[in-house]
Amino acid sequence: MKHTLTTKLVFVMALLMVLVTLGCEKKSEIPPVTIAPQKKLKIALVQLSQNPSFTDMQEGFIAGMQELGYDNDKVEYLQYDAGGSIFTLHHILNSLENQKVDLLVPLVTSVTQAAVSKELGIPIIFISVTDPVEAGIMASLQTPDKNATGTCNVVPMEELFLLAKELTPHIRSVGILYDPSLPNSVITVKRAKQYLGSAGFVVAESIVTNSSEVQSATRTLATVADAIYVPIDSTILSAMSQVVDIALQQGKPVYGSAPSMVASGALASVSVSEWETGRQTAALAHQFFEGTPIEQIPAKVVDNFLYTVNEETAQALTVTIPSQTDTPIQLVDSSTGAR
Repeated sequence: MKHTLTTKLVFVMALLMVLVTLGCEKKSEIPPVTIAPQKKLKIALVQLSQNPSFTDMQEGFIAGMQELGYDNDKVEYLQYDAGGSIFTLHHILNSLENQKVDLLVPLVTSVTQAAVSKELGIPIIFISVTDPVEAGIMASLQTPDKNATGTCNVVPMEELFLLAKELTPHIRSVGILYDPSLPNSVITVKRAKQYLGSAGFVVAESIVTNSSEVQSATRTLATVADAIYVPIDSTILSAMSQVVDIALQQGKPVYGSAPSMVASGALASVSVSEWETGRQTAALAHQFFEGTPIEQIPAKVVDNFLYTVNEETAQALTVTIPSQTDTPIQLVDSSTGAR
């Protein structure tokens, strides 16, 4: 009897050891719980060349994204500059296919046209395209149909040249300086010539194909026109200080189409803020990242105009800045800049 009881106890203890061993083995097979880090969004910002206008657009876009909660922990920005070369621009755009980019943000018309034409499969939200429909980027502002939407900058010709008449009432002719290879410039110049012709101004124009031609083209215009107008044009922007210096030597005012031009010495501009345009573009990017497809995000027209006058240039030209106007004028100089 005693022997039988001992045998049973040994059997029970052995069984318990087996169960404990199996339990331990089962627990060891359960992998540890880990939380995968959230994937950073990758946004490519692409510009044709370096200039203050494009810098303001990029800074405004990044600031707008940060306001919406997209800090450096959530977004990685890939910033590309083609150095004014169309060949380099196409190389940059082609390289994005292997970069696993979540969003492509091209600046102005020429870069956006190139990006859309490549059909990279990357969603596009552009900054500051003058007329995306005329440029072939969208069928209409309300219906993005080429995986691209963004912000449009209205060119307020009437407002600008009404201000020009107030600041420099003696001007009767306007010379336009631009690069005809840039779609943004061509569209803007077309509208400028239409308005100036209807308003009774004599219009002259001088074209350049690269920044090295800007000095001679400006000298030509300064001898035949009372004032010079410069559209958003990356070729001219890269040599804006030369335009201003030559014009001032001849006592001629330069009117620009961006606050950054005024900060560079142009007498005045009426335009949308490049920084604010970039900031409002960020709101469209937020819509996309929140789940709205590109084709359901209409393009946004930015039309809150900013009136800017360079105080130093006004003094050099003995121009009186009106103290009372219907629209507030922001005084800027080369040290303060403008937004």
